Amino acid sequence: MNTVESDDPGQGDLFEGTEFAPPLPEPPAAQVTRRTGEGLPRRAPARPRAQGGGVATPERPPMAERMRPRSLDDLVGMEKLVGDGTLMRRLVERKEAVSLIFWGPPGSGKTSLARILVAEWGLPWYYLSAVTSGIADARQVFAVAQETLQETGRPTVVFVDEIHRFNKAQQDAFLPYVEAGAIVLLGATTENPSFSVISPLLSRCRMLVLPSLEPENVRALLERARTDPRGLGGEEVAVDDDALDALVWGCGGDARRALNALDAAASGAPGRGGQGGAKDTLPKSPGRQVTRELVLEALGGRYQRYERDGETCFNMLSALHKSLRGGDADASVYWLVRLIEAGEDPLMPARRMIAMAAEDIGMADPRALQVAVSAYQAFGVMGSPEGDLALTEAAIYLARAPKSNASAKALWAAREAVAQHGSLAVPLHLRNAPTALMKEQGYGIGYQYPHDFDGNWVEQQYLPDALAGTKFYEG
Repeated sequence: MNTVESDDPGQGDLFEGTEFAPPLPEPPAAQVTRRTGEGLPRRAPARPRAQGGGVATPERPPMAERMRPRSLDDLVGMEKLVGDGTLMRRLVERKEAVSLIFWGPPGSGKTSLARILVAEWGLPWYYLSAVTSGIADARQVFAVAQETLQETGRPTVVFVDEIHRFNKAQQDAFLPYVEAGAIVLLGATTENPSFSVISPLLSRCRMLVLPSLEPENVRALLERARTDPRGLGGEEVAVDDDALDALVWGCGGDARRALNALDAAASGAPGRGGQGGAKDTLPKSPGRQVTRELVLEALGGRYQRYERDGETCFNMLSALHKSLRGGDADASVYWLVRLIEAGEDPLMPARRMIAMAAEDIGMADPRALQVAVSAYQAFGVMGSPEGDLALTEAAIYLARAPKSNASAKALWAAREAVAQHGSLAVPLHLRNAPTALMKEQGYGIGYQYPHDFDGNWVEQQYLPDALAGTKFYEG
């Protein structure tokens, strides 16, 4: 197999001092990398690519690649997934290969965990990137996996990175081979598998949710990199405490970004007493100093993990709505700003505030709906940043307003009644009678005009007979 180096930054050497896997026939253009549990991938020399500012050369991969965990014990922030007695620990101890879907944000350890499992299982395996591979590449792997199963009785592990980028038909192609046991599928995705992976495939895999790394987890990884020979260990590089803090809080829980930014900052650091930064022309001397300014430059500015086509947008909209409903003005303003600063159209949270005013405030303060609509219109007139003030004012008003969902409950109850009873006839006395024929049929007969009575109100039935006496609104 003539293999091509994948764009995935996590595809570096798995094992050292081992032999190359034998080649398999395939077209030169195929985006498939073959690996085995006993050897390295057979491919052209890698050309590593930095993620988040890391400095890499063919001889020196990015720090995130160099610092990849080698065992379950090396993983940070996954104690609930890989600790003693967990599923993952048992799979490794028993060398039991099962199909898995890893769901987690960037830099949470999906690829690292997959590599550790493959190394422990000792099975032949392939890497497919859903970004660069197609169904033809997958079918080549399936054919070889089927042959391997027939000849050796052993399955083949197929690791699919960004599996959510495969469409339904492409994902369908995996089903018969997973079902037959020819392949063990390891899929990695940053998007909710409930929406991005087809149900038949999900039912044949176990899903593992990898949490975003907490600040203390990122700090632990950075501290390890400072002393580990694979990182900065052995180099005379000092990292300021505020530089470490900037990495911890500036990476958004992405370990890859934090490590590569540290690598870039250390590579660009001058000797103590220099100015640092990309424009510094002092030679790299012993005792280099990594400062906060260097780290911020390596990070490339502020960072917010956000995907408009994923679920993050809807999660933050949900947090905004719940904060408004719960009366927390501070949290409401925070989530509003998070959405705006992430580049989302500010009219989206503005629309959500209009919906919230109608649903959760309602008749407790009818002006709330007017405030929300006015803020929406004001932003449309002024735009950002001036219009942001109108949205902020509306968020604070809605959060502090009295709450009632009686109107919403009335709507929901009426919908349920319509769904249950169908199209009930309008009572005759409520019908309009513009023609003589309609009057002869009894239309409008018996209707009592409320303004003819004291207080402009009179007792009479307005609901269909089947719903007479039903209460929808409990004000």
